[in-house]
Amino acid sequence: MKKTNAAEALEQLLKEDSRYTIDAYHFIRDALEYTTKMLNKPAQGAQRHVTGGELLDGIRKYALNEFGPMAKTVFTAWGIRACADFGQLVFNLVNKGILGKTDQDTLQDFTHGYDFDAAFCAPYRPEPTADVKYRECP
Repeated sequence: MKKTNAAEALEQLLKEDSRYTIDAYHFIRDALEYTTKMLNKPAQGAQRHVTGGELLDGIRKYALNEFGPMAKTVFTAWGIRACADFGQLVFNLVNKGILGKTDQDTLQDFTHGYDFDAAFCAPYRPEPTADVKYRECP
């Protein structure tokens, strides 16, 4: 049986699940690397494991660093509209053998994350004043 490399596995994923773009998958891998460094996890081994909650926090911080106030817009363009989408991306990568997981890791770890407007738009809004109304970001 031929062993697939990561690029071939990602290409196959895009054919099987067209909800997300290739950039979304690359972002998840980069955000995972960012999160492991942020948490001072070792380079290898079982202690490197990142939980779903830790990854969601790392994704939020990494996205704000990378995209600033455009983070929510970028995610929307990639097909990501909620934290559950991050979980689906992660588990798609797990199913292709690109990422690993423990027996305790589930898709549900990503379902009760954060509201995208609060996480990615609110940090960039000016302090409200009595006479100014702000609309929701796209």
